[in-house]
Parts: sequence; structure tokens; C-alpha cells
Amino acid sequence: MTVGREIQLASRPDGTPTLDNFQLVEVEVPEPGEGQVTVRNTVMSVDPYMRGRMNDVKSYVPPFQVGQALDGGAVGEVVASNSPLLAVGDLVLHGYGWRDLVTADAKRFRKLEPVAAPSAFLGVLGMPGLTAYVGLLDIAGMKPGDTVFVSGAAGAVGSLVGQLAKLKGAARVVGSAGSPAKVKHLVDELGFDAAFNYRDGDVSAQLKQAAPDGIDVYFDNVGGDHLTAAIARAKVFARFALCGAISGYNEPVPGPDNMMSLIGKRITMRGFIVSDHDDRMPDLFREVGAWLAEGKIKAEETVVAGLENAPQAFLGLMRGENTGKMVVTI
Repeated sequence: MTVGREIQLASRPDGTPTLDNFQLVEVEVPEPGEGQVTVRNTVMSVDPYMRGRMNDVKSYVPPFQVGQALDGGAVGEVVASNSPLLAVGDLVLHGYGWRDLVTADAKRFRKLEPVAAPSAFLGVLGMPGLTAYVGLLDIAGMKPGDTVFVSGAAGAVGSLVGQLAKLKGAARVVGSAGSPAKVKHLVDELGFDAAFNYRDGDVSAQLKQAAPDGIDVYFDNVGGDHLTAAIARAKVFARFALCGAISGYNEPVPGPDNMMSLIGKRITMRGFIVSDHDDRMPDLFREVGAWLAEGKIKAEETVVAGLENAPQAFLGLMRGENTGKMVVTI
């Protein structure tokens, strides 16, 4: 046995999570049995969807269990192998985050080629990248010449949606973010045509100013007042991709009061879960990977060091303290 560390769910949050909902514990990690490997993690992901898993409710993924390790995306190095599938030294992607060491069946790990930094496989070339790619192109069906609005545009998914929209020929891309610095970043660094700070006032009024001719596509990461504003500014036959609703993750928020406009404007509104679209991952690697290598896409990251600081990183993510992908190095 080897001693490892992991972050467990100490208790279920009531409203906004706190550090008291997490605990760092030492655990015994066995040597790999037949067909197994041991992996030492180097970087892990914290993502907004993890908030929902802290509640004991039925959803598209099982809830975290109190007294057990959380999990999520991570990249690590094989340090011991008892399987022909993986060798010591291989770089692998897997779902055993929130810990520094894990032993499991080799088939639960995907070998990675070092074509980018390890953290990229948790961001632009991983789940957030695929979410942006599929949501914008397949779910919303963006076409050249469209005006696109992205809420939560400075986050891991939103920042990629805006850049992809520009590369795919959008006529205008508008984003919302939560600080003046993020607004400046969207316009000056990522190429958005306009952006606004949703904390500055009425979202509908700000969106009207940023997209005076209306929007064809809305990529929703926020819900609440952003969704209401998008419906108000939608053109006829607009398409909405519903990715998340972070405004209501801790406490319920009112839904849109202008839903009748969906009928008159013939708006298509579709929710999606990225795991249903794994078949598009080769396309992401081919197209987005090339743009990344050519410097046409910027994959911003906010990095927190230390497994023990993963809870702080997650809470910071929920407060919007990140620009781009939030990752934790281990």
C-alpha cells in the first residue's frame, strides 16, 4: 500500500458551499492488480457542474457521496502498471480528480499524446472545449453572418464559444462577464466585438446596446436574467443552446417572464449534455487543435497550486474569480 491524499465531501451544502463542506484525508492506495495501473495526478479540473453533484438529487450524473472522494477530470502519469494497455511514464486523462494518487483498471484511463500542455486536455482540448464546439455548431447551428451572444463569456466554455464563433464567420459576437477587467479581456484579447459587465445594471438594456439589431444565437451559461434578455433581443428563428444556469446553482432564481416570445419569434431552445457528443471529439482535436497550434485560439487558464487548495479553487470558480479554465496543479 501507498499513502495518498484525497478531497472528500464532508457535508452537503445548504445554499452556497463553504470550505466546511470539504475535507482533506490520507488514504491507502493499493498496488495495481491484474489489468490495473497506478497514476499520480499532475493537474485536475474544477467545473461548475460539480456544484449540482454536491446535492443528493437525481441528475444526469450520480451525486457525490458524503465521506467519499469527489471526482472529475484529471491528467496524470502512470507510475506503476500491471496492464499491457499502459506503460510507466504514459500521460493519461481520466475521471479520478480530487486526489493525488489512484489505482484503477487501465481501461478507465485514456493515453494522451503530448501535443499540448497537460492542462489543455482539461480545457480547450477537453470537456469545456467540446462543450463550446458542440453547443455552438451542432446545438445552436451557428451560421456565417450570425450575431452570437454568450453569457459567462470569460469562463472556460464561454471564452472558447466566442472565439470559435469569430473563426466560423459570425458577423458579431457579444459576451457578458462579471468585471471590467474581464470585459476588456474579451474585447482586447479574445476578439469579441462587444462585451458588458452584467453587474453594471440591467442585462436586457446592456444587451440591447451591444446588439442593437438583435441576436441569432444565444449560448447560455447563466440562465436567469441573461436568458430573459436573450429572449427579448432574439431575432425571428433564433437558436438557443442551453449549457448551464450558474445563476441558480446555489439558490433558485426566477425564470423568464417573456416566454410567449418563443412562439412569436419561433425560437428554438435546446438543452444539451456534452457527454452525449463524444463522437465529435476527433473533430475538436482536428479543427480546434490546429487553431490552438497556430495561435488562432487563446486558451486562458487560472491556476491554483496544491491539492489542499482545490476546495478554494472550486469556491473561487463559483464566485467567478477565474478567467478561462480553472485548474489545480498537484
